[in-house]
Amino acid sequence: MKFLVRDRIFDIGDDYWIEDENGDKAYLVDGKVLRIRDTMELKDLRGRVLITIKEKLISVRDTMTLERDGDPLATIRKKRLTLLHHHYRVKMADGTELDVSGNILDREFAIEYENELLADISKKWFSVRDAYAVNVVRDDSDPALLIAVAVSVIHMLEKDKEGEHDE
Repeated sequence: MKFLVRDRIFDIGDDYWIEDENGDKAYLVDGKVLRIRDTMELKDLRGRVLITIKEKLISVRDTMTLERDGDPLATIRKKRLTLLHHHYRVKMADGTELDVSGNILDREFAIEYENELLADISKKWFSVRDAYAVNVVRDDSDPALLIAVAVSVIHMLEKDKEGEHDE
């Protein structure tokens, strides 16, 4: 199933809807303002928080944490940078790891578990400008988790890119 995400994730404090491939609202991203660190909540249609996305304050590398019901769900870290691709590692609380790689800046990347595609992210599926799709490939995958991972890595890359321009 594909989900349309508008490219407004850098605006912490803004709320926006993620739609399914039929144009129906599926998830709300609720950006929290007046926080020491960047924080977003991914909510369902009833307003229930599914995943909380937080920037980790003290770390050697940029890190985002995902929580579900107040419990740690995953930690996302930048792994390495090659000439054209970015790589992030998602370490789940149960010890499993997901790989995120591709051209994140251009919104063309994949989320994999042990070289098996879970979701691919692309701008090419929708004609909506400044938007990208999260295509959840496996039926047994957690769409909210994969959307939260995509939102997090893009946020981390954009924040890193912002820091380069400030210097």
